[in-house]
Order: sequence, then structure tokens, then C-alpha cells
Amino acid sequence: MYFDNDWALVIPLANEESDFSPFSTLLTAVLDRLESGHVYLVVDKVSVDNTLSLCRDLSAKDPRFITVWAPQTKNVVDAYLAGYQAAYDGGHAFIIEMDAGLSHDPRALPMFLRVLNEGNECAFGSRFINGGSTADSAWGRWFLSKFGTLVSNLLLGTTMKDMTSGYQGFHRSVVKQFLDYPLKSTAHFYQTEIRYLLRKKRYMEVPIHYRAPSASVSPKAIRNARQTLLYYVKLRFTGKKVYL
Repeated sequence: MYFDNDWALVIPLANEESDFSPFSTLLTAVLDRLESGHVYLVVDKVSVDNTLSLCRDLSAKDPRFITVWAPQTKNVVDAYLAGYQAAYDGGHAFIIEMDAGLSHDPRALPMFLRVLNEGNECAFGSRFINGGSTADSAWGRWFLSKFGTLVSNLLLGTTMKDMTSGYQGFHRSVVKQFLDYPLKSTAHFYQTEIRYLLRKKRYMEVPIHYRAPSASVSPKAIRNARQTLLYYVKLRFTGKKVYL
């Protein structure tokens, strides 16, 4: 199967020391099988264990892995964007985002690359379509994701099956557009905001298997999600169309 070999993966990491070895081993095996790809490992000051050193050691051994030290970031969205900026500056044709710690399965990468190679501008991971699933997840975390998708589709007029997944990939031109856009999200709602803004693009949802490490979502993240959702709902119902 042919893929454009000029693609990159963006992965923010924080306090991932315990899962780093199995995750990096599996990811390396996938890269070897695809015979392509670069990985941007983004670490900021939130990480207080040995994650940064592990990333740097891996980068020293394997040049496909690039460690991005981002002490200036203020939240997880800043970390994602720092990774996207580094990958964009690297000149890659496709850029894919995923979580570390085996929450997202690297073995799904060929599906994302196939979708992007077939002319779609965006490939969105989905747990709620045929072939997708959620495992090792507290009921509350599953409900929050499912309910968030239903509410977002209802209020924002989107039609995606999963509006809250963080496994997604884009053409280079799309990445440039949201890098230049003043995103409102500072936490979990970022994925929903991105999918809302890109709803007019050519996209396809890709089935993924997700393992949720925690059921907790901070009150600050919930507050930011509510504020950002209401911001776009207000624009929608006042007739202002916002999309990239």
C-alpha cells in the first residue's frame, strides 16, 4: 500500500514515564512497517517525571523522533499547537495528532494515512462508528464523550459521530489555517472546536480504539468547554458563519 512518506505525528507527553517504553516500542514498530514518518514529542513543564529525558534519549537513538521542549506552554492546547508548529516548520505534507500512553493505538496510523492520501483534507478518529470502541474507561468518561458529541452536533449543526476524539490528521494547508486562528479552547474542548471549524473541509471519520486512563475532567476544563461552546452557538444563531 502506497503512502506519501512525508508525514509527521504530533504527540504531547506529560508524566508518561511508566508507559513510555511500551508506547515507543509499538510506535517504532509501526514506523518501521510503514517505512516513513517522523514523530514530534512535545514536553512542557507539566511533566515532572523522567519523560523529557526519555524523549531526548529516544531522539538521540532514532532521528525519526524529534523532542520539542516547550516550557512556554500554558495548557494542553498550547502543547498541541507547539507540536503542530514544529511539524509544519518541518515541511511535512500530512500531520497527525495522537495521545501518548497507548490511549490511542499507533496501529491505526495506516488508516489515517490512507484517508489523507485519498483526497480528504482531514481524517477524524471516531470511537462511535462501526469498528471503533472504548476500553478500560470509566462509565462517566464514556458518557461525557458521547453526550458531548450529541450536544455539540445539536447546538453547532455538525453531523460527526465523534466530536471529542483527539486522534486526527490533516493536510499541511489545513494545519496552517488553524495555527493562524485564535482558538478559544484551553483544554478538552479543543478537539470539538477544531472539528467544528473544519466541518466544511473534505473529511472522513476513521474507526479507532480508545483506552481512557482517567474519568476525571477538571472543573476549569468544563468551564472553558461551556464558554467556548456558547461562544460558537451565539455566532451561529446570530447568522455569523465561522469555519476555516
